[in-house]
Amino acid sequence: MRSRALLDLTVRVLVVEDEKKIASFIRKGLEAAGFAVDVCHNGDEGYELAVTRPYDVMVLDIMLPGRDGLSILRNIRDRKIPLPIILLTARTEPNERVEGLNLGADDYLTKPFFIEELIARIHAVTRRSTGASQSVLVVGDLAMDLLTREVRRGGRLIELTPREFALLECLMRAPGRVLTRVQLLERVWGYNFDPGTNIVDVYVQRVRAKVDRDADAKLIETIRGVGYRIKASE
Repeated sequence: MRSRALLDLTVRVLVVEDEKKIASFIRKGLEAAGFAVDVCHNGDEGYELAVTRPYDVMVLDIMLPGRDGLSILRNIRDRKIPLPIILLTARTEPNERVEGLNLGADDYLTKPFFIEELIARIHAVTRRSTGASQSVLVVGDLAMDLLTREVRRGGRLIELTPREFALLECLMRAPGRVLTRVQLLERVWGYNFDPGTNIVDVYVQRVRAKVDRDADAKLIETIRGVGYRIKASE
């Protein structure tokens, strides 16, 4: 199944945009908001990624080298892949937007746009596609508000960087389940990172230091030789 429940994984976004400055702007903005992002600049490559990898949402420019965005959209819908797709267009004429919506696009944005608007639309289409409505994750006395991005343990506010937030979110969506380093790397950092890097271990230690500091019960566990998990509520 192409679409995955938000209660299980960090949201993974495929951005297909041939203008590299815009693509970089989108990547940085989405990663700062805690998404895992893959970017490509060619329609053929974008289509191949969309039909072979499990993304939660696709941000798709209409004008692309290789396959154009509307062709990609049409082919994805013909294959019955329920991947939410947000179209990007620099044009003000409604014809392409109307055609895109008729072909099955979930939403569209006209360039230029604010990254906050794109983030809000990604949240909206992923909620619609999964039926997810839970906005607060709770494990024991640890609570994460996905809308305000506030994390508290007991009454203590925990300050996290966007990447630390995404890592903790990933663990909290699967309490009691061991996630391997490779799984965490793919879900939080994306496919483009070297699987031999120790970045997962470094970030887990940072998050653990903040979450478990001064707490009698330690929530984040290392499963030697396998990966990490957060203890399920008893």
